[in-house]
Order: sequence, then structure tokens, then C-alpha cells
Amino acid sequence: MSVRNLQHLFAPQSVALVGASGRPGSVGATVLRNLLGAGFKGPVYPVNPKYGELAGLPCYRSVADLPQAPELALICTPPATVPGIVRELGERGCRAAIVLTAGLKGARNAQGVTLQQAALDAARPTLLRLLGPNCVGLLVPGIGLNASFAHTDALPGKIAFVSQSGALVTGVLDWARSRGIGFSRFISLGDSADVDFGDVLDFLASDGDTGAILLYIEDLHHARKFMSAARAAARGKPVVVLKAGRVPEGAKAAASHTGAMAGADDVYDAAIRRAGMLRVLTTEDLFAAVETLAHARPLHGERLAIMTNGGGPGVMATDALVCGGGTLAPLSEDTLRALDAVLPPTWPHANPVDIIGDAPAERYRQTLELLLADSQNDAILFIHAPTAIVPSADIARAIAPLASGASRNVLACWLGGDAVAEARRICSDAGIATFDTPEDAVNGYLQIVHFRQSQQLLMQVPAASVANAAADRDGARRIIEGALAEGRAQLSEPESKAVLAAYGIPVVQTRLAPDVAQAVQAACEIGFPVAVKIVSPDVIHKSDVGGVALDLDSPEAVRAAAQRMVKRLGELAPGARLEGFSVQQMARRPEAHELIVGAATDPVFGPVVLFGQGGVSVEVTADHAVALPPLNSVLARDLVGRTRVARLLAGYRNRPPADMEAILSALIQVSQLVSDIPEVIELDINPLLADSAGAVALDARMRVAPAGRGASGLDRLAIRPYPRELEETIEFEGRDLMLRPVVPEDGPAHLAFFAALSPDDVRYRMFMRLRELAPSQLARFTQIDFDREMAFIATRAGADGQPETLGVARVVADPDNVAAEFAVTVRSDLKGHGLGRILMNKLIAYCRSRGTREIVGEALPQNTRVIRLVKSLGFEVTPAPEEGTMRLRLPLG
Repeated sequence: MSVRNLQHLFAPQSVALVGASGRPGSVGATVLRNLLGAGFKGPVYPVNPKYGELAGLPCYRSVADLPQAPELALICTPPATVPGIVRELGERGCRAAIVLTAGLKGARNAQGVTLQQAALDAARPTLLRLLGPNCVGLLVPGIGLNASFAHTDALPGKIAFVSQSGALVTGVLDWARSRGIGFSRFISLGDSADVDFGDVLDFLASDGDTGAILLYIEDLHHARKFMSAARAAARGKPVVVLKAGRVPEGAKAAASHTGAMAGADDVYDAAIRRAGMLRVLTTEDLFAAVETLAHARPLHGERLAIMTNGGGPGVMATDALVCGGGTLAPLSEDTLRALDAVLPPTWPHANPVDIIGDAPAERYRQTLELLLADSQNDAILFIHAPTAIVPSADIARAIAPLASGASRNVLACWLGGDAVAEARRICSDAGIATFDTPEDAVNGYLQIVHFRQSQQLLMQVPAASVANAAADRDGARRIIEGALAEGRAQLSEPESKAVLAAYGIPVVQTRLAPDVAQAVQAACEIGFPVAVKIVSPDVIHKSDVGGVALDLDSPEAVRAAAQRMVKRLGELAPGARLEGFSVQQMARRPEAHELIVGAATDPVFGPVVLFGQGGVSVEVTADHAVALPPLNSVLARDLVGRTRVARLLAGYRNRPPADMEAILSALIQVSQLVSDIPEVIELDINPLLADSAGAVALDARMRVAPAGRGASGLDRLAIRPYPRELEETIEFEGRDLMLRPVVPEDGPAHLAFFAALSPDDVRYRMFMRLRELAPSQLARFTQIDFDREMAFIATRAGADGQPETLGVARVVADPDNVAAEFAVTVRSDLKGHGLGRILMNKLIAYCRSRGTREIVGEALPQNTRVIRLVKSLGFEVTPAPEEGTMRLRLPLG
């Protein structure tokens, strides 16, 4: 289920209330009062056998007695009655219902099925959609619909608010109304038995009445569905998230550093960032973000200029900016000279620009004009404290036209109360984001910055230089399957390193020795110096029991160290099993950084990849970040950049920068490993030594578990990885040609492909004249969600040895996978060679395998080649005169 029938929920023409009541204070009476008092124009049908009339309306004994099928039904009857009512509504023709009743998850019917599941089973045959149960309801102010038991109506507006918490729904509703904040939709999800965040995001993404989406999330159950919907929605409009439950009451002990550090809140943070959404930490920030983003212009940099009539507020704003990770803009020499001409000699000649408290309105206007002309800043914050010299409203009237007409963001902070109330109103009416304090204003600006960073992450094209190394997947699987066959959940260090090596991650030479004598022999064969470590399934951190010895340079040293380890293990962990020793080549890299790269399995989002500062104090330093796989070079670089150690890796004093390409490659390969092999549930590489010469895994541990039924598939991953199984090599005009899904690294070849199209071919594809692809368009074409769309490219090596794209066939399915819209383009010099047919056949076969019901598309009448091609493939071609195009449709059955 996804958006199917949600139009009946969010824009109904008629409403039935099952459980309507005349008893004051009851849910049934409250909801009826709200339905009738909000201005809904359609018919409202109360249903309750106890009444013949309610609130002047005829009251019907049952759903079957209704004069027509309602588009939307509200249910507020006892839990045991809900499944039967849902069945009646579906059979009557209703397609959406809101279940306000609580207690369905815990109660069971005579067959032992929970009432919630029984209600879902009753709704399924007729595709009736359920909001709730245990929810406050739904408000759509634009059509006067208050289908809730909230204590107040919502004002109309362009913001959609979606919440799991009923208490927050009513609180935010009251808070927003007092501040004049309006909504397009106000949705309480309750227990989300059917309609959940993913469904609502899919609907709101294409809802013309909604300009921004606010989410209050407590937990998620369908991570893949949520991520696909969130990524699609965030590309088109701001999506702001308030996630509760940041600090768990207790964390379970984990068998690795990664498992201990990759907390649930970190993973939610990574998911929100990956989807291009903005996370905030308070309810006030939630609405402040909308205030800011609703008025925000595109931000081309992150340097802020501050203009103030008092030094104190300017310093406060600067502190908030720098502490929040923002950048204070420099002032150009030309701007400094120009400001000298209009400001008193006592102005500080720096940013913040203090225009002094006696400034008349004209000084404000002139200063703002000069700052807007300075290319050294990317946004301007205006701060004003009221004075007796000039009314604040006069200043607002002087600067508002400049600020509202500017090409960059201008934010306003009016300090005070009644004295600046009119000035605030003037700025708000002019579309200028307006704040009460310098800190609030800076926070609003930083929200624009963070939103820009998230959006940029969606649109960056990875470099091709960090490519996935060819992995020996079968070899890695054999090692893991061998351990599982022996009943082991923990791979030995040599086994773990062998799996890493199979994925192209450099490791130091390591051997497993079952006793002291063989440890000495292994050390002699490897060559001195060596490191020796105990191997015990009962010891998580070997150094805690003296189980690590470094720089051993002789057989005698190895023998003595191993014997000491045996003795110390018996003293500190007498019950621990000793399975032998790990003997490894000693890595002498004095300038290397100790890093940690790991993977863990989150119960909601599945595998996550961790990066940070490594070593024995890894939990204490707490310098790490997590990301959802699959990773590419852009995402891996972003992951590294979110840690403090990233600054050290860039080099300092006489220490050269670490080989970032090698670090990114290790992250990408770990991401590939956990995507490929579902049996890997936890992984630590600690330390990964990284310096200017590269990166090498010094120590590794891996925890495995049998994969459940279907786990070899992709359901455990929140984002579907590249479908390698769809690659195909064919012969085309005497040469090998690969047909495969597009990847972000195809960006440069895609630009060259577009440049090789004739103007007519571009118009046939884009329905407009276009000279070049914008970065956002390139990202949209090459960074696709494989769960919902597919783009097959035909590619081969060009004359310069670099890959070239010869053709593309693309299809995007609706969230329900009912219809998929296609497009096909072949390089202009290859038209008529049969490549379009090859690509279309592959696309049709793919859609059939996915269960898509029909493929649809549009073509200009002049595009005769495509029209002939699709007709020969069985498409129906019909004119759409009102649109000036031809409609193309292939039923797939």
C-alpha cells in the first residue's frame, strides 16, 4: 500500500461518523461538533442506532442504511466493533477511514488475532485505507474539514504537519494558531497500522497545496519505504523532522566498538541526512525552520554578514554563528571604503557592521545596499534594537523593499516587544524571515545552511577515481559459511582479515597459531618484528586482559610474550577459552592515524557503516559518524567530514595529508561487503592505519549469524543498492556493449551523451529547448532510487578508453507500482541502428519482473521514430489533443 485511495482520506467529498453521539464530552460528540463547525461543504452522516437525529442531522442506524457510500468514514466505537465496521464500510464502497479508537493492538478476537490485524484484514479486499488506530484524526483547513477530536481548528496555510503523538498534535495546533501559522494538512498517524509516514510523504510530495512538510517521528517500521518516499519528497520541497527519543534509557552491551557506538539516534540522524531532510531538536525549531525555509532563496555559499545598530547584539550573533559551525563573511576592500563614506568614523571597520545606535533610516538603507553589492558574503543578518532616535517601523519600511528584492537571503532580527511589533509585521509581510533574538536569527540561518548541505549531498556526482574494487564474493562467503557450519558467531582475526582482503581492503599479513610453539614458527615465517594477540571467543577487547604484544623481534620474545598471555588470561578471565594466537606482521607507520571503520545492524534501518578516530580509547574520544549503505565516494567523503579526525587527516605542520582515496575506498568496500553478505551483522576494523602512503587494516573482528529466510535479498537494507544482477553484455555492431543500470559515477559520460544529442532530439526528450543539463538535472538522471525507478544505459569504451553512453531507457513507477512512465533516448548519430529497441525490450522485461501493470509515456507527434518503435512493441498510441502530445501505453497484465 502507498498512495492508493489516499485522495479520499485527504480530500473527501462526504464524511460519515460511526459512533456519533449526543453525550457531552464524548469523542463522538466532539468529533461531530468539529465536523459541523469547521465549514465542511459536503454531507456529514452521523451513524449510531441509539439516535434518530443528532445536531439537526438525520442519524443512521448502520453503515448499510447510509444514503450513499461516504468517501471518508470516522470510527470512534468500542475496539471489538471496529473490524466489523471496517468490513461494512468497504463493502458499502467507502475507501478511507480514520480509526480514532484506541486499544486495538493489545486486544484479540475469538480467533486470537489482534483487533488491529483483524481491521487490516477486513480492509484489504476493498483497498480501504485506514488512518490510525489510536489517533486524534485529520484536519484539512482548505476544505473546512476537521475530522478530529482536537480542541481547536487549524488555520489554512501551506505547511503539512504529520505526527505520531496525539498529545503533540493538540499542543502544536494550539501553539501554531496563537502565532498565526496555517496548515494544508494536519495529520495524526496514531499507531500507523496502514497509512504511515511513507504513504503520507508520497501523497504530500505531489500535493500542490503543500509547500513544506513537518514530521514528528517517534519510531519507524518500514525503513525502505520511508527512505524512498522521503528522498522523493525532499527533492521537491523542504521536509523538516523532529525526532523524539534521542537518548535511550539503556544501551545493550555490544560485542564490538561499532555496535556500542552506533546508537539508534545516530542512525536516524544519518537516515534523515541521507534523504535530504533537515532535522531539528525542538518544536520551536520545527516552525522556525519553516519560517526560514519558506522565505529562503537559493544559498550559493555559507558566509554571513551581520549588520546591527548595537555592538552587543552583533557579538551575540557572531558567537552563535561560530559556535554553530557557521562562517563570518569578510568585507572586501571596496566595501570597507564605501562604508567609510556613509558610516561614522567610530564604526568597527569589520563584520559585524555596527552602524551605531544613532543611525537614521537612510543609513540603514545605504549600509544594506552596500552589503548586498559585496560578493564576499552569501547572506545578511540585519539586527535592530529600538531607540528613541527613529521609529523602528520607519527603518523597516526603508529596508524591506531592498531585502525582499535581493537575490540572496536577508534575515531580520527585531529586538524588543511592542516598540518593534509593527516593524516585524512590515518585514513578515514583505516575505523576510523575521526573528526575536540574534541567537534565533542565527539558528534560522544555520538551518538554511544545513538544508543546503543536505540538498547538495543529493545532487553531487561522485568522482570515478574511487571505484569499487572487484570483490571475491564467493571466497568471502566460503569463509563465513565455514564458521557458521562450525556453530561459531565470531570469525577469528585471520578469518576476518581474509574476508576484508577478498573485498580489496589492504590487511597486514596474519596467521593463526593454535599454541605457543606454532606461534613462534609463524613469526619466523612472516619475518620479524611481529605482533602477537590472543584468540578467544570469550574476550571482546584483547588489550583488557594483556592479550596484545607488539614489536616482538625474535623467536624468544614471541615465546615469552605468548606464555605471559596464557598466564595473564588465566588470572584475569579464568573461564575464557584460548583458541590460540594471532601472529601478524608488524606495521611500522609512525605518522599513521589510527581510525575505526565498522558496520553494525540497526533494528530499523538495517546495516550501517561507521567511521571515526580509532585505537583503544575509541569509546572515550567518541569521535565518529555513521551512514547508511550503499556508499559512493561523495557519501563516504561526507561521512569522513562529519568527524573531528577529518581535520587531522588533512595534514598539519610537517605531517602530510593522509591518502583520502584509500580511506574512502575502504569505506566503500565495507559498505559493499555488508550489502552483499547478509550474514555479516557486525564488523570492526580498529585500527585502520592511514597515512600518506595509503591505508591498511591492522586488527579486525567480525560477527556473523545465519541469514533468515529471504535475508539474502534486499529487504534488510534501507536503501536498495545497485542491482548488479541486471548487468548484461551483448554484441552490438561487432563490439561488446554493456546494458546496465545507471550509477552516479556515470555523470561525466551522461553530460557527454547529452551534448551529442541534436537540438530536436533534446526537444523530443525534454519537451523543450535545452542547451545543457543543470547539476540538479544531472543528479536526478544519474542518482536514482532503484526501489522505484530504473535507467538502463548502453555503454562501452570510447576512442579515448573512457566509458561512453550510447543510449538510455528510463522508467519511473508510481509508489504502488501500478503504472510506470518511460522515456528512451539514443545518441543522435546511432539512431536507426536498433539500439532503442534493445533498450526498450530490456526495460519491458524489467517492468514485467517487477509486477508493474502498465508502461505509459508521452511523445511529441513529430517524434515519429519513437512512435513507430513503441507501436512495433505493442504499445497503444492515442492522441492527447489538449496537451499536443501522443499518449503511449503498454498493458503488461
